[in-house]
Amino acid sequence: MSTTTDPYSGIQLVELSHEWGHGVPSYPGQDDVKMHRGVKHAQHGVLAWRIYTVLHTGTHMNAPIHLIQKGADLAFIPPDRFFGNGVILSIPKGSYETVTAKDLEASKPEVRKGDIVVIVTGWHHKYSDSLEYFGESPGLTKDAAKWLVTKDVKMVMVDTQQIDHPLATSLGPHRGGPTMKRLASEYQKATSKDPKKEHGEWNIAHKTLLAANIPTVEQIGGDVDELLGKRVTLAATPWKLRPGDACPVRVVAMYDPSGSFKIPSGKQ
Repeated sequence: MSTTTDPYSGIQLVELSHEWGHGVPSYPGQDDVKMHRGVKHAQHGVLAWRIYTVLHTGTHMNAPIHLIQKGADLAFIPPDRFFGNGVILSIPKGSYETVTAKDLEASKPEVRKGDIVVIVTGWHHKYSDSLEYFGESPGLTKDAAKWLVTKDVKMVMVDTQQIDHPLATSLGPHRGGPTMKRLASEYQKATSKDPKKEHGEWNIAHKTLLAANIPTVEQIGGDVDELLGKRVTLAATPWKLRPGDACPVRVVAMYDPSGSFKIPSGKQ
């Protein structure tokens, strides 16, 4: 566990992000992250990178405008959404499974109003450029998203490649898709279920959350396993990008083992 301890407060800080850079796993149908050195130490004594990227790569945040027309962009989301108390929920799931409202209701710790909710299915261990990671990942159902909205949560984070089940996205037979052409048939073969019947609404879980102005973070990773079932404080700050639909973020969880530290008032 790569925990860092703040020497002033004793607060433990835990990494919840995947490493980001050239060639990280990218959604089927989207370009890879490309990086090259615009300026080099050997030549100029300075290092500066040039980057070409889709913003939905690695551990990244989505703003409402991503799927909601006229929704808030990253620059418009109030900063208080990016920091707060929350829960790390362990909800293990296998290939093609779903996270339901019943799963959320039964999980511990209890989700409270204003929480940042991190849903850990175990899929972050499969993070890779693979058919399994992108095509077989579990996803939230419509009723799970509605349940989170009724709880008035501040943000929702998942360790999967997307909020929704892959077959509820353009990876399957929806608008712009399928970008994974074998996905529907492989799903039907593995589950004996009809993908259109089971996942007929496009990005419905994600649209439900974003329509309620709840930002989302996909592809949580790092040392999240060390915090399963805990209450922590979380921080994830995006670029002040207008009109930004998404961007990579670094997510950090914080907790105080002694339970004694409080944020200073700012008074001298």
